[in-house]
Amino acid sequence: MGPARSLRRTNPITIIVGIALCIVILVFLLSPSGADAAASELRKANAASNPLSPPTSPFRKENEKSSNGKRIPPPVVHYYMNNVTTTNSPEANRETVLILTPLARFYQEYWDNLLSLTYPHELITLAFIIPKNRDGNAATAALQEQISKTQKTGPEKKRFASIIIERQDFEPPLASQSEAERHKMENQKARRAAMSKARNSLLFTTLGPSTSWVLWLDSDIIETPHSLIQDLASHDKPIIVPNCFQRYQDPKTKQDKERPYDFNSWQDSETARKLGEGMGNDDILLEGYADMATYRTLMAYLVEDNGDTTQEIPLDGVGGTALLVKAEVHRDGAMFPPFPFYHLIETEGFAKMAKRLGWSATGLPNYKVYHYNE
Repeated sequence: MGPARSLRRTNPITIIVGIALCIVILVFLLSPSGADAAASELRKANAASNPLSPPTSPFRKENEKSSNGKRIPPPVVHYYMNNVTTTNSPEANRETVLILTPLARFYQEYWDNLLSLTYPHELITLAFIIPKNRDGNAATAALQEQISKTQKTGPEKKRFASIIIERQDFEPPLASQSEAERHKMENQKARRAAMSKARNSLLFTTLGPSTSWVLWLDSDIIETPHSLIQDLASHDKPIIVPNCFQRYQDPKTKQDKERPYDFNSWQDSETARKLGEGMGNDDILLEGYADMATYRTLMAYLVEDNGDTTQEIPLDGVGGTALLVKAEVHRDGAMFPPFPFYHLIETEGFAKMAKRLGWSATGLPNYKVYHYNE
């Protein structure tokens, strides 16, 4: 008796199904994980139309026309603001971060540090505002070169969701941006008023409906922990600021040391309040100058050797070298006053304005970031 009929002849449909099944198995084994694939798709969805522009997918170009030659109106886009979260686990909750930088000079170390941040870059938008002068032109050219390398040819995981560059529509008040010139007491009011205008312009033109956090990061902050965003956000505070220091070499001992740099993060004092009461409406209080002793408690001097980096203290004034703010604080109206606000201006005035709106500021005295040393 011969073999069974089913074994003598193979059905062609069975062969096709078997081949298809093998292909599906191979694709499953060789394809990236679901999380990686999702992240890749998110990068593509959020990718800028060119390396120097923000995403434009929700909008149509103004000159786009239909087949009959009529202009196509842009679509109506709905944003559900209640879905925007700011939690102590921003990475797990896929919360978007807007990093804002007033850029007078370009430092390669700043950019390298930015690239080393471990927060998912597809959730980060970068935005810069640059003065219209010779230094600004040089900074713009250097920045664009690095952006092109990162966004066009760099590893995909290093690419940011989008990058925005703006140029100031007003002249900078100081001809020189040297550290010595910037910190002269007589230059502070004009300099910091101009800084406020730049910060506000940058903030109001880039804060999107999906932004959860705003990280203000000065262009001369060249060293931070790689987990800066996660670390600061883990405290779940509306406004939080680390301690800004500066590395230097002792000219006598030739040893590497560090010193406090930013003195704008402080707790108020009765002396400062009385000084303010005796000032004119247009006068401002300044910190860190011997000619104006306020006797405030400065966070810069509260650092402890090997201290707990998660230790928190309440603040009445904040510096802006590295400052993480919940986006809802800015949406509530807290901005950087370019005018005396309770005799405070710029970032210190921002802390006061936020407090008037019901938002508190927190400092981390033992958590350090480092400023460039000229």
